[in-house]
Parts: sequence; structure tokens; C-alpha cells
Amino acid sequence: MELEHKFHRPEAGLVVGDGAVIEGYASLFGQRDQGGDVVERGAYAGSLAELAAGRRRVKMLWQHDPAQPIGIWDEVREDDRGLFVRGRLLPEVAKGREAAALVAAGALDGLSIGYRVARAEKTAGGRRLLTLDLWEVSLVTFPMLATARVGAKAAVPAESEAVTAAFRAAAQMLASLRATI
Repeated sequence: MELEHKFHRPEAGLVVGDGAVIEGYASLFGQRDQGGDVVERGAYAGSLAELAAGRRRVKMLWQHDPAQPIGIWDEVREDDRGLFVRGRLLPEVAKGREAAALVAAGALDGLSIGYRVARAEKTAGGRRLLTLDLWEVSLVTFPMLATARVGAKAAVPAESEAVTAAFRAAAQMLASLRATI
């Protein structure tokens, strides 16, 4: 069975602060995405339990590329709204630094899940996704579900402050250049 991807644009938008900690909803229950699919409440529960039992984590990837991990999801859980994620972009990884800069500039604002369908029902124009095997949550440019976005970004560890300052200066320079065009 092939790995599927479900893009989701968080409704709160991608909020950027000083740092590498990001959080938001990678998937919201009961909302039809651009492909016609609806993830049902509880769809991730079994997969998350299996991951926890095996002491494994959902991977944080760049644009679904398994060769480009960019951080670590420290918290992945279902709640009444959907699949909530909180993690850290790793400034020690080149793509992690790039992702942080793109998030800061507002060029990157989506989340997307990588999964396999374990159980689904066909509907008119799509599927009801009942049980999913979650593999990864990626930061993406074009999410499938308009409300899946990172909702917050928090402070970075002290050793990353110089990198963050450089990203902030670059973002300000880009904003200034855009204003003159």
C-alpha cells in the first residue's frame, strides 16, 4: 500500500516568534479537504498508541521528503479538534534553518500528513478516513486542507540565538526590498 499525503493549511496561520518551537493542527476532524476526504475523530489513535509502545516518533520532514528531516515532533496527539503537533525545527540542520527562515518570512505556512489508510469508507466525491497509520507530518508550501497550519512558534535555545538573529535580519531585509518594489 502506497504512502499518501494530506495537506492541511492551519486556520490560525503560521505565527512566527523568536525560535524554533512550532505547534499547530496537522489535521482537523470532520473537514473535507481538496481531495474530498474527511478524517474522522479517532482515526490516528491506534497508530499513535503503536508508535508510543515502540518508542518511535512521527517524523518531521521537509515537503514529505524522507531524505530531509528538519526537526522533531515532541508532541503528537489527538484531541476533540484534530491532530495536534508541537515540535522543534533543528537549526543544526541546513533545511531546518531554511524552514525557519521561510516560516519567519511568511513564505511557508502549511502542514501535511504522510499516512497509509487502514480503514476508510467511500463517499460521494471522496472518503471518510476512519483509521490511519501516521508516518510523518511535514512543513509544506501548499497544504490540501486549508486549515492545517502551524499556530505558534516559541523561543529557541540560547545556542541558536545567533542563527535566529541572522534569520530575523534577513527577513527584515526582504521585507524592506519588497516595500521598494
